[in-house]
Amino acid sequence: VFIAQSRASGSHRDLEDEELTRIFVMIPKTYTEEDLREKFKMYGDIEYCSIIKNKTTGESKGLGYVRYLKPSQAAQAIEECDRSYRAILAEPKNKSSESFEHDYYSNSMRPELRGNTLPFCMQPEFCSFEKAETRIQEPVSKRLSVVSRLPFIQEQLFALFDLVPGLEYCDVQRDPHTNSGYAVIQYSTAASAIYAKYKLHGFEYPPGNRLTVIFLEDGNDSSE
Repeated sequence: VFIAQSRASGSHRDLEDEELTRIFVMIPKTYTEEDLREKFKMYGDIEYCSIIKNKTTGESKGLGYVRYLKPSQAAQAIEECDRSYRAILAEPKNKSSESFEHDYYSNSMRPELRGNTLPFCMQPEFCSFEKAETRIQEPVSKRLSVVSRLPFIQEQLFALFDLVPGLEYCDVQRDPHTNSGYAVIQYSTAASAIYAKYKLHGFEYPPGNRLTVIFLEDGNDSSE
């Protein structure tokens, strides 16, 4: 999803830049940079490791960065490292590191959610989105309607929405009079549908053509 967004954003940056190759991890305060490198080198070639320290005392804050040479290596580290590291993609350097650390701490300290939860839920972006969405009285469901001014190709649309875990089906329909695209998407959980709507409403697919994603009634109690 990160790479797809980068391609659709209109920027000409190299996809293998810092935003996709640098991860942020929670570590024991006794770790040195060498310890950090040793724990994460199995996932790929590391460009550098750094530990965040208290500016006054010089003591480790128990947080660190690991930058890989390739986005695929950073993604593998996030997926496969021990959950205790709470690894996520790091914010770009031009954003406030202190506010990012604060958000990371406050989100990471929440109790783990159980059941059919998304792997994205530990990312600050999704956690802040969760809090904001609870204030919006919008009926939600596991089913989505996707509209486009261009017709859809079944396999491509399925692959796009399958980036979010839990996709049950993707039914593409076509209006013979307008040639516009219309599809019904259903996920196994409302959480997946909410995340898909959040990430893909307004997404340009193909570039220049924005998708409109809204909830459809699925017959279930939306209060769940």
